[in-house]
Amino acid sequence: MAIPPPASPPMQSRVVAGIICVEMGAVIFAIQDGMMKALLGEFTVWMLITARAIVTLLILVPTILWLGKPHRLYTPHWPLHLLRALLFSFGFSLYYTAFPFMGLAELTTIFFSAPLITAVLAALFLGETIGIRRLACLLVGFAGVVIAMNPTSDAFQPIAVLPLICAITYSFSQLIARKIGERDTSLTLGLYTIALSGVLIMPLGLAVNGMFDLGSEFSHLRWEWQVPDLTGGATLMLLGAIGMTGYMLLSRAYQIANASLIAPFDYSYLPIAAIMAYFVWNEIPSWHTILGMVLIIGSGLYLGYREIRQVRLNSDPAPTAVVAFVPGSPVDALVHSSDSLTEEPAYAVHHKIARETSYPQSARGSLDSVWPLA
Repeated sequence: MAIPPPASPPMQSRVVAGIICVEMGAVIFAIQDGMMKALLGEFTVWMLITARAIVTLLILVPTILWLGKPHRLYTPHWPLHLLRALLFSFGFSLYYTAFPFMGLAELTTIFFSAPLITAVLAALFLGETIGIRRLACLLVGFAGVVIAMNPTSDAFQPIAVLPLICAITYSFSQLIARKIGERDTSLTLGLYTIALSGVLIMPLGLAVNGMFDLGSEFSHLRWEWQVPDLTGGATLMLLGAIGMTGYMLLSRAYQIANASLIAPFDYSYLPIAAIMAYFVWNEIPSWHTILGMVLIIGSGLYLGYREIRQVRLNSDPAPTAVVAFVPGSPVDALVHSSDSLTEEPAYAVHHKIARETSYPQSARGSLDSVWPLA
């Protein structure tokens, strides 16, 4: 009797799940960045990033030990996690450095060249295809970023290059998450990235203070540590928990869905941040900022509609096992080239290779076993 192919989530559900993760992450990140901006007058950048790392360790280590497999504290993919943590610590320390000098809406529009960069890098390094419509939407979104930045204005500052550098490092870090794929769960990914960034931020902070004479305007970069009171400690713990959740949601999104597809949905952060900046700091976006946001959000929504519609039209239920493979794994490569290897059905090849491969069962089965937040 023929063995039926193993159940796996349809491609459309993976796309939708990725978009939901991005949208939730955008809301959470807006809250985190608002807290960061408010707390920089009381704490330094280094202390805030370290506090987030400590909270992540306190929450995720016992959680991983309690849940057990497929979550793990040690992973053979630790070099990729280390590189990702290095990109995070370097990039976002620059991003937060610019906070006291720029409005939140203006600063985030510069950072949101990241989705375009991510899509281009995914095409260059991961072989993901960018069609004509997708490329056009991405270009419109980038045009919106440039309009919102208004680089010819007198208000444009050289320090604005810092969030742009952060956008580049962020894009590379998301590609690393995509490269890791489902070989590690979101808990393991979040633990390594955020906890290690708290360690790597130490030598970076010492180097900055040793190389530059920081004036009063850069007091948030000084190597100054203080013991917070009860209220301050609780605020730092809340900041850490919020930041950890946001990072894990975005990492999960890039694990399960095409990077160039879901990247434009990161743009939803922009109106959220602008609204928060207006109500909290009375920051009113200029007309070019609003116009840029309209182009950015419109291109992202249209692209998402087109891509989800295309997935629905082109979805092929057989063989369903292919979409459950670990991206870039030998199983994935062999099954996609199964026509040249064997005339067996693809799902039969999947079963055969899976028995002979050392990948964990979680990487060969349903996403439900590796998505603890569902």
